Amino acid sequence: MSSPNSSADVFPTTERSRLRRRHDRGSHKHADVFAVLDACPLSHIGYTIDGAPYVTPTLHWRQGDRVYWHGSAASRFLRKVVDTPVCLTCSLLDGYVLARSAFNHSVNYRSAMVFGTARIVEDVAEKAEALRLFTESYFPGRWEHLRPMQDQELKATSVLWMDIKEATSKVRNAPPGDPEEADVPVWAGIIPVRNSLTEAEPAPDLHDGIALPVELDALIRSGRLR
Repeated sequence: MSSPNSSADVFPTTERSRLRRRHDRGSHKHADVFAVLDACPLSHIGYTIDGAPYVTPTLHWRQGDRVYWHGSAASRFLRKVVDTPVCLTCSLLDGYVLARSAFNHSVNYRSAMVFGTARIVEDVAEKAEALRLFTESYFPGRWEHLRPMQDQELKATSVLWMDIKEATSKVRNAPPGDPEEADVPVWAGIIPVRNSLTEAEPAPDLHDGIALPVELDALIRSGRLR
């Protein structure tokens, strides 16, 4: 069994992924990168098409060191990005950090940047299973209550994935960095930012007697996004 800090538990450091500033906030450890990926529902994928840069927002899900995302089979992005290098980023804003000077204002945050080559799921059964895992990663227990996915829906959906080859995470979770200015008569501190689930809003055409599933109610009460 590898130790917590063995090379098997750390993504390789390259010129592209190495930390250039504030090394104390960064990490290449699998656990630190995965913690951000799993906590953040929304990611952005950077890529190039015909030499031009693009960044596309999407929802993602992770299995081990493999990240999946999906979209329309008709999407130019999904067609063009297959078998090309991509960069996927996630970020969570946890608080505004107010200091005694404008220069020292900051934010508390969690972020991850991962690199790999985009691949597409070709097998229909594998694609259906990937979409089931996608749904379950956000709403555990919901898949079994849904109507079966139709062949046309599967055909219209593309699922892409990449094995994470390089990655880094950065986290700031600290008070203002100006303790030497504590005598300045200006309020300083943190204004927390919280992203959480709130009360469910039924569809306007939902039939009477269809209650919110117990699993969803528990998820909402927990407040967690993932």
